[in-house]
Amino acid sequence: MLDHFIWEVVVCPAVIAVAARYLADRLRPAAALTFLVTAIAAAAAGCLVTLTAFTLKAAAELPATGALLHFSDRYVRADTAAAPWVSWLSVAMLAAALAAMAVTWRRHRHDVRFARRYATLPATDGLVLLDDDRPEAFAVPGDGGRIVVTTGMRAALDDTQYAALLAHERAHLAGRHHRLVLIARLAAAVHPAFRWLTRRIDYLVERAADERAAAELDNRRAVARAIGTAALVSVGATGLRMAPSGPDLRRAGAVPRRVASLLSPLRARSPLPLAIPLAAGLFSLAWTAECVYDLGELLAAAHL
Repeated sequence: MLDHFIWEVVVCPAVIAVAARYLADRLRPAAALTFLVTAIAAAAAGCLVTLTAFTLKAAAELPATGALLHFSDRYVRADTAAAPWVSWLSVAMLAAALAAMAVTWRRHRHDVRFARRYATLPATDGLVLLDDDRPEAFAVPGDGGRIVVTTGMRAALDDTQYAALLAHERAHLAGRHHRLVLIARLAAAVHPAFRWLTRRIDYLVERAADERAAAELDNRRAVARAIGTAALVSVGATGLRMAPSGPDLRRAGAVPRRVASLLSPLRARSPLPLAIPLAAGLFSLAWTAECVYDLGELLAAAHL
C-alpha cells in the first residue's frame, strides 16, 4: 500500500500545485478557476480517504486490535515494512487535516451568520446602499444574493465606475464564487501543498469577476478604472467579503495585475493545458478506490 501513500499524499498534490502555479495566468480566468478548484478538490478528497485508510491500517497493526478481531497484526505491519512510519504519520496528518477543516468551516459559518445581517435589509434590485462613510462593497450570497455598497464607496466612484463595480459584484454572485473559495480552502486544509494555491484561487476569483463585468459592460477600461479607484479609496477599510478582495489581495500585488490584464486585449486561449491538473486529480480518486480495495484485501489475508 506504500505506493498509494506516495502518489496520493506526496506526488499528486505536488503535481497539481506546480501545474496550477504555471497555468493560472496563462488561461481564461473563469476556466482556470473551475478546472483548478475541481482538481484540488478531487486530489484533497483522494488524500483524505487515503489517510483514513492508512489510519485504519495503523489501528490494525496494534496487537490488541489483532487479538480482538482475530487477524495477524504482524502480517499487516509487514505490508509496509520498508516504511514502518507511514501508517502513524498518516494518523497525525489525518488529525491535522480534520482539525484544519473544522477551523475553516467554523470561519465560513461565522461569515455566513454575519452576512445574514445584510440579507434582511431593504434592497432595490438586490442592491443595499448602506449609510457608512467607510468605502466598502461586497456580495452577499443566498436568497437571490445581495450587493452591499456603502455611501462612502458610492461617493468615490463616478457613474461609469459604479456600474462597473456593480457588474463585478453581480459576477461573484452569478459565478457562485463563494462556494468555489470555500471548496478551495477546505482542500487547502487537507494538504499543505494546496495552501500555496489559495492566494492564486482568490486572485482567479477576482479576475473571473473582472472579465465577466467587462463583457457585460463591453468596456474593459471602465472596469480597470473602477478596480483601481476602489482599491485606492478602501485602503485600511475592513468588511465582509464572501469572495476575497481588499487588503489581502492588494498586499499580494493583485490589483495592479488585474488592472494590467484588463487594459490588455483579451486573447483566445485553449483550456486544454488544464487537463494536466484535472487528470491528476481525477486519477487520484480512482487510485484511492484501489487503496481502499487493497486495504480490504490485506485485512482479509491477515484474518486468522
